Amino acid sequence: MFLDVKELTVRKIRIRKSYAPGTVDYHTGEFRQIEPLEVRATAELVEGQIRIDGSLHTRLELVCARCLETVLEEVSRDFDLYYRPMVSIAREEEVHLKTDDTEIGFFEGDGLFLADVLAEQVILALPMKVICRSDCRGLCPHCGANLNSEECRCETHAADPRMAPLARLKQDWFKKQ
Repeated sequence: MFLDVKELTVRKIRIRKSYAPGTVDYHTGEFRQIEPLEVRATAELVEGQIRIDGSLHTRLELVCARCLETVLEEVSRDFDLYYRPMVSIAREEEVHLKTDDTEIGFFEGDGLFLADVLAEQVILALPMKVICRSDCRGLCPHCGANLNSEECRCETHAADPRMAPLARLKQDWFKKQ
């Protein structure tokens, strides 16, 4: 759906839309949308800026950062966004932004695509690191076994050979005590 500035000057647009999995391009392969992306919003022109106010909801399939198992994440987010035309910024001069200006996005041309706005909001709603559960033990760094479901047979006290000089220094220090 394209939000056209000319249309928004005439009337406010009420949006109730559902995007099936695979129709929104998130520009990443780190997750997969598994349920429709439901959006309810209004779009209007306020003082020359496009304002999009609404909420979205979907479910995503991600990978646990510790054990690489599949994690289902429910994403719900309210948003109130402002987009200003790119021509409002002079290209040759240096622009000093106020704190309020950091909350504003920019668009070029006659408007912007709602799917791009929603993709950005979904990505911003994701946690920095996805973990399947708080006590996830992850993978063994040596054999790759999932420590949540099996015990590995790796040597538990394997010392890093780069640390050997420090270990000798520690032993010598304890001998002197």
